[in-house]
Amino acid sequence: MKIDLEISDPVNFSSGDHQHLVQKAAIKGNPGKLDQSFTHSSGDRPQEAIKHSNPKPRDGANIYAIQISDASTNENANSHGPFEDMSVRRGFIVKVFIILSVQLIVTATIIGVFVFCMPIRKWVISVPWFLYALLPAIMVVIVVLACCRDVRRQVPANYILLAFFTLLEGLLLGSMSIFYRAEEILWATGATTVVTLALTLFALQTKWDFTVLNGVLFVLTSVLLIYGIIALVVQSYWLHLVYSALGTLLFSMYLVMDVQMMVGGHYHYEVDPEEYIFAALNIYVDIINIFVFILDLIGQ
Repeated sequence: MKIDLEISDPVNFSSGDHQHLVQKAAIKGNPGKLDQSFTHSSGDRPQEAIKHSNPKPRDGANIYAIQISDASTNENANSHGPFEDMSVRRGFIVKVFIILSVQLIVTATIIGVFVFCMPIRKWVISVPWFLYALLPAIMVVIVVLACCRDVRRQVPANYILLAFFTLLEGLLLGSMSIFYRAEEILWATGATTVVTLALTLFALQTKWDFTVLNGVLFVLTSVLLIYGIIALVVQSYWLHLVYSALGTLLFSMYLVMDVQMMVGGHYHYEVDPEEYIFAALNIYVDIINIFVFILDLIGQ
């Protein structure tokens, strides 16, 4: 379609100021249809949307040859984020759940070895520094995965670090589990499984947006940390019981929030599809913390 268009003032095409010129050209081309609104056909190719060639000179005005493409439209479409593509979202969610399932299976296997293998139980009891040596190693790895974006996006370094973190976390939980009976661990595992499945379904179905509670949950985590220090100093049964219950509730809310951030879509915050390691790490830590607090709650 060819349109002669007069422009006497500078026009900023990136800000959308050219729309009134397009409207003017359409009305000028169809003077008998002034009431008809201008629409752009999706079938036009970008280079053929509006094209002016061989402009006719006119007196008293600057004549320009302009070309308006669909670049701004495409830019607006891409501004909604990568989750607008349903296939990308599904692939991201499937990848996160596969990684998470492998992490949980490895962790459960390590805990089972520590619980049911008597020589390992005796060795951990005889070497108390083993449990405390795992804590700083876990903190270093989790800080690297959480704070270094380039590292957790680089394959295979991200998988190696996540596997190393899962192994350390499994050893830590296995060392802690020797102080509980086998039936208590099984009850805690079953309860954690039920809670995780129920909260995941709730996060997928509810219209409540938990992603906006990120700051609130951080404040509650700080309060829970201070409360835990008090519970550690003051040896009280009810104080410890309340601490375990509050910890279970807090990380249950974290689990709902992280699942919604992974799913994305209509929620306020969402995780980039390239951050599958970060999403799996968040959900894994939530489930592990729920397990620890439920185990401590049952142990009371």
